[in-house]
Amino acid sequence: MLFSDIVGHTAVTQQLIHTVAQNRLSHALLFLSPEGAGGLPMALAFAQYMVCTEKGTEDACGHCDACKKAARLVHPDIHYSYPAIPRKSGDKPLSTDYIAEWREFVSQYPYGTAYDWLQFINAENKQGNISANECQDIIRKLNLKSFESDYKILILWRPEYLGKDGNRLLKLIEEPPPRTLFILVAEKQEQILNTILSRTQLLRIPAPAPAEIAAALVRRLQLGEARAAGIAAMSGGSYREALQLAQHAESDWMQELRDWLNHLLVPGQAPALLQWIEGMASGKTGREKQKQFLRYFINLLEHALRLQFLSPEQLSLPEAERDFATRLNKLADPLQIAAIIRELDAACYHIERNANAKLLLHALSIRLQHIFSRRPLPV
Repeated sequence: MLFSDIVGHTAVTQQLIHTVAQNRLSHALLFLSPEGAGGLPMALAFAQYMVCTEKGTEDACGHCDACKKAARLVHPDIHYSYPAIPRKSGDKPLSTDYIAEWREFVSQYPYGTAYDWLQFINAENKQGNISANECQDIIRKLNLKSFESDYKILILWRPEYLGKDGNRLLKLIEEPPPRTLFILVAEKQEQILNTILSRTQLLRIPAPAPAEIAAALVRRLQLGEARAAGIAAMSGGSYREALQLAQHAESDWMQELRDWLNHLLVPGQAPALLQWIEGMASGKTGREKQKQFLRYFINLLEHALRLQFLSPEQLSLPEAERDFATRLNKLADPLQIAAIIRELDAACYHIERNANAKLLLHALSIRLQHIFSRRPLPV
């Protein structure tokens, strides 16, 4: 992957290239970015830049043998570590057990999340982790001599999945073999072992701007500018979320949301609410679309809060969504909106962990009714 393939992040790219040019590169970097914002693509592009034999002042060349291998994730001096699951009971999984799936996943979903990855390898209810066995394999690989490049590079995706066994890597991180580069790619700083965190140089990768996301959607998906701008505004700075919204453009989330709110707020709508829950929880909808719908609601609520301080014209939203966000402010005050967002976020979390959709949506509906009516939430 090239830096030019990344959506936005020009300043971060220039900072990395300048650091290399000034010979001030730390041997252990932590790329911290929001979900779907481009932490992994940045790590992949930087690793390719480091092994490129004909790199320029702005990017890797993209055509030398090293670049071709790095782009296909087969360069012998770039190693990858990521959450894995046992293929069968008693197995001690290694990342290399899933390298074929990893290459396919990164090719298709470079902005994908850990949830996307675990679903991709059919983890179902299993929780992925980066095990002690994996740590030992990392130590073994990085103590080998490099094959083709001046550097040996490890991209460790989601160090949040390192348990206490991650402390096995401390000595290697503190005293690495010459010209060894660690690139850790994380989303939640508070979930990383402090012993690991304190030994890395933190580089924050912000969410791309809506204009950058919109431009990428126009360029790569050939969307109309107005549609791309609307999706970008709803994406919350996540290019992954923008791609999902574009993919499900045919889904009328606004009508679904109108129906749900009517069933929640209009007296005597209990049978219709149960029918709506049945439809939304059906296998036809699927977990990803259920989560997409809840994220859509969250984005509208966030824009409703912004409308408390901005004029409607200052929000880069399609007119229909902007009007709907305005109406949401008449249904709930800012404290109620914040409470609803917390409930929706929690529901997304549980959907990712394969909660029973029917029970979850039923409980969520009851809790939202309590919030709208200012009643205490049920325990």
